[in-house]
Amino acid sequence: MVAVLTGIRENIADYVELTKPRIALVVLITTFAGMWLAAGPSLSLPLVIYTLLGTWLASASAGVLNNYIDRDIDKLMSRTAHRATAAGRVDARQVLTVGLALAGASFLLLVSTSNLFAASLAMGTIYFYVVIYTMWLKRSSDLCTEIGGIAGALPPIIGWAAVTGEIGTPALLLFLILFVWQPPHFWVLAMLREDEYRKAGIPMLPVTAGPFITKAKILLYTAALIPCTMTLFYAGVVGTSYLLISTVAGLVYLVWTIDFVRRPLARPAAIKLFLFSIAWILIVFTAVFIDSH
Repeated sequence: MVAVLTGIRENIADYVELTKPRIALVVLITTFAGMWLAAGPSLSLPLVIYTLLGTWLASASAGVLNNYIDRDIDKLMSRTAHRATAAGRVDARQVLTVGLALAGASFLLLVSTSNLFAASLAMGTIYFYVVIYTMWLKRSSDLCTEIGGIAGALPPIIGWAAVTGEIGTPALLLFLILFVWQPPHFWVLAMLREDEYRKAGIPMLPVTAGPFITKAKILLYTAALIPCTMTLFYAGVVGTSYLLISTVAGLVYLVWTIDFVRRPLARPAAIKLFLFSIAWILIVFTAVFIDSH
């Protein structure tokens, strides 16, 4: 009996991991930011709960389907070889079924509690991440990270649409920040896995362009984040406290990035910059909540 319960727990843990739960925090915060800018304190609590749940279901669906599709190349990389799909601990057909079921649940929840437009945006996000990024770009072009970032930047637009039924300028500016943030955030770790990506036949930027170009693009995107965050202030969406917090955070991020690119690649420095990039996005969006109009 103990062995059976242990097996069930391990199976559940495998499926939870396939949903990529570490991504959920950023997805939920950025979705809520879109809702907050659309309605502020007058937000309906049930709408917030249902929208965040529906958006998380969409994110989980994309993660599960990504694992299903990438199970062949995941076997070739130490970072992903332990995944349940790559290691064969779960049945691939069941994984596909779960991924599609999560997408269906997301659509039904969002369309019944918010509106059809928000639900359709969530489905579009899944499609872009799974089909455009995972199935096509990731295996064919080093632009996969940049173009694929569209999917990761859509949550605040979904949040705004759930409240208003349309797309507004503040949501687009949040989209811009997330879109520009993702490539340098990802490339830092990708540089550490260059040999594994090459072995798996994945044309990530460090493989196709080398470390010099990759570092140059990391620096360029990181520098671009400062004016991108400022757009919210100049659009009249947030106040001076936000501008101060986001600018200081952006300058610190830029200084750390400059230090990273001028030195030989080292794992501790790469991990440090990667973790700070996560802290940076959380700081910026927290500042949005603190000082939005």
